[in-house]
Amino acid sequence: MATTANIHAPLGAATILHVVDGISHAFETVAEWNTSRKTRKALSKLSDAQLDDIGLAREDIAKI
Repeated sequence: MATTANIHAPLGAATILHVVDGISHAFETVAEWNTSRKTRKALSKLSDAQLDDIGLAREDIAKI
């Protein structure tokens, strides 16, 4: 006869998992923001002609 066991995680494990997930998500969000910031900064240094060559207008930089 087979038995099934009710195995539960320790009481605080779920809370710790949520905290770690939150920290991980925050880190990813900051990393994405920083990449976008660097891209906007580099594009802002280009001339209008250079931006036109890559298919962008100066207004498009803010959308990145």
